[in-house]
Amino acid sequence: MTRAGFTASAAVFGVAIAGAARAQDTIVFDPAPTELCLAAAQDPDACIGRAADACMSGLGADPSTVGMVRCLDGELRWWDGRLNAGYSRLMAVEKASDAEMAEIGATVPSWAVALRDMQRAWIAWRDAACEYERAQWGGGTGGGPASVACWMKLTGRQALALEAHLGGNW
Repeated sequence: MTRAGFTASAAVFGVAIAGAARAQDTIVFDPAPTELCLAAAQDPDACIGRAADACMSGLGADPSTVGMVRCLDGELRWWDGRLNAGYSRLMAVEKASDAEMAEIGATVPSWAVALRDMQRAWIAWRDAACEYERAQWGGGTGGGPASVACWMKLTGRQALALEAHLGGNW
C-alpha cells in the first residue's frame, strides 16, 4: 500500500471509529424491563437479560459488538449489585445463626463459612464457564458479547438463588 493509500485508509477508519464512538455514547441502560418482569414473573430466571435485550433493541441499524457489550454489561452490573446485596444480607443471617448455635453449645458446621466457601467456588466456576463460552467463538468478535452475556446470566441466577435463601423478601 502506498503512503497516500495508507493515509486515506487511516482517515476512513478514523471516521468510522469516531462515528461508532458517538453512537455508543448514546447507549443508556435501564433496568426497568428486568425489574418489571421480576415483579410479575412466575419464573424469575426468564427475566434475566430483559433489560439488556431492550437496550440492544435501541441500538438501531448498527448493533455493534461494543454496543452489545455495553448493554449486557449494564445488566450484569445491575445483577452484580443485587447479588452483593443478597450475599451481604444472607451472610448477616448466617452469622447470627452461627452465634445462636454457639450460644446453645451446638457443634455444627458454620453456615457463614459454608456460604463464603460456596460463593468463592461459584465465582471460580462462573468465570471458567464464561471463558469456555468465549472460547466457542474462536477469537472472533462475538466472544466478547457471549462472555458478558454468560456472566450476566449466571450472576443473575446466583443473585436469585441467594435471594431465595432469604425468602425472596426484596
